Amino acid sequence: MTSKAKLVVLIGPTAVGKTKMSIELAKAFNGEIISGDSMQIYRKMDIGTAKIKPEEMGGIPHHLIDIKDPNESFSVAEFQELVRKKIIEISQRGKLPMIVGGTGLYIQSVLYDYQFSAAPSDEEFRLYLEQQAQDKGNSYLHNQLINIDPESGKRIHPNNVRRVIRALEVYHCTGKTITELQETQQPELLYDAAIIGLSMEREKLYERINHRVDLMIEEGLVHEVEFLHEKGLRNCQSIQAIGYKELYDFLDGITTFEQAIDQLKQNSRRYAKRQLTWFRNKMDVKWFDMSDAITSVIFNKKLDEISSYIEGKLKIKSNTYK
Repeated sequence: MTSKAKLVVLIGPTAVGKTKMSIELAKAFNGEIISGDSMQIYRKMDIGTAKIKPEEMGGIPHHLIDIKDPNESFSVAEFQELVRKKIIEISQRGKLPMIVGGTGLYIQSVLYDYQFSAAPSDEEFRLYLEQQAQDKGNSYLHNQLINIDPESGKRIHPNNVRRVIRALEVYHCTGKTITELQETQQPELLYDAAIIGLSMEREKLYERINHRVDLMIEEGLVHEVEFLHEKGLRNCQSIQAIGYKELYDFLDGITTFEQAIDQLKQNSRRYAKRQLTWFRNKMDVKWFDMSDAITSVIFNKKLDEISSYIEGKLKIKSNTYK
């Protein structure tokens, strides 16, 4: 029987401190980092996605960042394939692969044996839906999905027509929604994985999120969004990212600048809440509270705790600690 590859997964809500912790863990365990963020794949979208800066990487290789142009789509299945290949490559180099990010469904798709193409298909029905999208618009199809599968409707953006059509096709062929099919699956964990979650008291987390948005504005987020806006990018998967859609409304004259920033902060806080709920309901996570990890002393204590957990879970020794 082939042994499973060892893998560290570091998850948590936006602004909780995953980047700093991931770098220190990668140094300690001779790791390489694979981004588990569905928006950091896009080039020219650095500030709004909180993409790690080269000077912050500490010499640690990072993968799946800047691999798509903003006008390109990106699916869960494509992410699954790319990350699984990277895990093999990194392991073969004698390094420890680490997935770091906050996009729950994407990370779950890698860890477990979900079959995205296992459900039957109906090419004629698919072509019919594609024609409906052309004739009546993306929202028309998306409303159909919401009516039959509200959960998938929340996850899938109206402009991601390919996924909307696939969800409707699955229901047409099986009489079951994608949500129902996923819930009835009992997928196998494909890796010898230590799944670590960073959490924080809500008020402290919300303060960090608000502060992060202010820093993004100072660093030039408006100019970053203006560049994409002037390029005429519309109805793209990338532009639906938090931080971009709000400022598009400002640039389109729909909201004032102050309203756009308030909405950006509110949407970021709501997203963090959804992330925590998703991870706690969908994955077997070992949680570590980072609420007091502001000083270097307490941060290092948390780092030691997490390192010890990884050592015990994966039966490996760190290079720096112990």
